[in-house]
Amino acid sequence: MRRTTTMYVMRRADEADAPTLARLVRVRAQWMSWRGLPDGYDLEKPARAEAIARQATDGRTPVWLLADENNGRVLGFTSLYPETPLWGWTEAEQDEPALFMATTFTDPDRSSERPGALMAWWALGYAARTGRVWVRRGCTHETLMRYYRDVQGFDVIHSVYLRGALTYLMARKAEELPRLPVRTAARSATVARNRYRWPLNPAVPITYST
Repeated sequence: MRRTTTMYVMRRADEADAPTLARLVRVRAQWMSWRGLPDGYDLEKPARAEAIARQATDGRTPVWLLADENNGRVLGFTSLYPETPLWGWTEAEQDEPALFMATTFTDPDRSSERPGALMAWWALGYAARTGRVWVRRGCTHETLMRYYRDVQGFDVIHSVYLRGALTYLMARKAEELPRLPVRTAARSATVARNRYRWPLNPAVPITYST
């Protein structure tokens, strides 16, 4: 029997998706807590999942979700900003056209399909098609940094101390990846450049590690 390949679709999330996204955050939080990861306990706080899910409805946060094209099940979501944050990146880097991935959650029950990697690799092609040069992201956990680096192909560009925590700022060149089983929903809105702005809190010290 011929083996079929699962196909996925990336689309902009909307108000109707908020309950699904909140459920996914709670499932991920429980998965993290069971493994003793401190971020899981924070995500399990009352209304935390709902607050994250509401970003899909606020009109300011460009939330995209990954779904199984066959049954519509949501495997993960991420925010894909059209500008690089002010914190930790040089002015020259901020001027380069780039997409910045943040607030990524995936369904641990579908981890074997690597939904996080699929979203990141799809973002590389989406960035290239919309005139960007880079896809950038950041994280504070070394294990996660190694996963982004060794599995997803991102490079560490800067290591900075933000609010006292070592933060890895990472990037990968935008490019189309052949045979990626992810398509973009036809009706998804294009993320317009210069619509979103990252605030820089002058009270938050930023220092570079050596």
